[in-house]
Amino acid sequence: MAIVRKHGEEQPYWPAGPFKIRLPFIHYRWEVPEMIQGLFMFMVSLAMIPLLEQYLGMPYDAALAFCVVAGLMYLLPSLLGVPLVPGWITPAIPIVLLYLQAFEPGPSAVQAMFVLQIEVFLIFIFLGVTGLSNRIVGLIPNSLKAGIIIGAGIAALIGEIKTGGRVEATPISLIIGAVISAYVLFSVSFKYTIQHNRFAKMIANLGMISGMLIAMIIGWAIGEYPLPNIEWGITQPNFSSMTDYLIFSVGLPDISVFLLAFPTAMIAYVIAFGDILVGKALSERVDSIRPDEKIETNITRIHIVTGIRNGVLALFAPWPGLAGPIWTAAHATLAERYALGRKAMDSIYSGGGTFWWTGLVAIFMLPLVTLFKPVLPIALSLTLLLTAYICIMVGIEQLKNSAERGVAGIVAVTLAMPAAQSTIYAIAIGIVLYILIERPSARQRKENREASLAASKADTMLQKNL
Repeated sequence: MAIVRKHGEEQPYWPAGPFKIRLPFIHYRWEVPEMIQGLFMFMVSLAMIPLLEQYLGMPYDAALAFCVVAGLMYLLPSLLGVPLVPGWITPAIPIVLLYLQAFEPGPSAVQAMFVLQIEVFLIFIFLGVTGLSNRIVGLIPNSLKAGIIIGAGIAALIGEIKTGGRVEATPISLIIGAVISAYVLFSVSFKYTIQHNRFAKMIANLGMISGMLIAMIIGWAIGEYPLPNIEWGITQPNFSSMTDYLIFSVGLPDISVFLLAFPTAMIAYVIAFGDILVGKALSERVDSIRPDEKIETNITRIHIVTGIRNGVLALFAPWPGLAGPIWTAAHATLAERYALGRKAMDSIYSGGGTFWWTGLVAIFMLPLVTLFKPVLPIALSLTLLLTAYICIMVGIEQLKNSAERGVAGIVAVTLAMPAAQSTIYAIAIGIVLYILIERPSARQRKENREASLAASKADTMLQKNL
């Protein structure tokens, strides 16, 4: 029997330094709807297996062992006091893959992935503990930030629709699945339908599951994907083989790899920081709707927990998706149900905790894993296609004038180029163009400050006279 929360208080926890430990059945109840979602959505975490096989040169059973380690890391946020459903730094995946293309699959790629993820770990921990995150990100020009986000979206889209990509190989199932998922998640008309149709609301609560399931059924029906060979029992992740793909076995690379990885690590952090702000906004929104629970969204704790996840993965399961602070689609779906009231979901932690505890258990359920194994590319492709849409939409929304739009467009196209050095070129070009096109001269800045000060004084005088 879980400890009952008093109205208006935080969900019960055990204090542990900067963390607040919460366990299922002790500090929060088990949520059946999130359990059902977890039994399907864990498939998205397995979608990293094709990338591990392709870019790190791993066999399937070793990649499955990596998924177990990642699954354990998905538990940390709800366990340590972060009210967000964690996931990958999804918009950064295309940029990470461009970086990995410079290395041969095998030991050199494992070294490169370790270096990148350990740098992401250090950035999160340093900026989180020192509180410099807002200041550092604030120094980056708006056009450069938006260009990075848009470029990540373009790279994700190109990676899927290019010649030899997954969309060309299985166009019918992926296109139909993407259209359905986009309609359910983003359509203005569907949002209106949700308000008047109970069935539509149920579909909306499933998020992208509906598109994935339809894509799977179509793929099997028309032969784009082989039918599953369902097996019974418990999965056998190969933890012994997994150790061959860890830094302890392959050794450290030279300093040049650390230097090459740093721009990609910084871009990943900038994207993840944006995700943190999105997560904070979502939490504050539902916190205002639900007076029965006080939700604490501690930015420092989010940084530390996300940093720890990246550090553990770097050492024990180098992960091309990296460890991100929020899985936006899953968290948004959970937040919508949470907003329905305490009967629907007791706590924000009970929803997120149940979701990923179920996802971890599901990795060991052989019938489910073998059912989804042939269609893992669908989960990965739909995730990247939807990410492309979100990145382009969010990036464009951030641009305020034609100068910013022009600089951001050049940065985005440069970043999406299929070259290992594209991240460095994009950042360099973005900084140069910002200085040449956007940044006012010293005299203009002085005049602007004086005009702003004069306007402030005039406003003060006017208020006094009133």
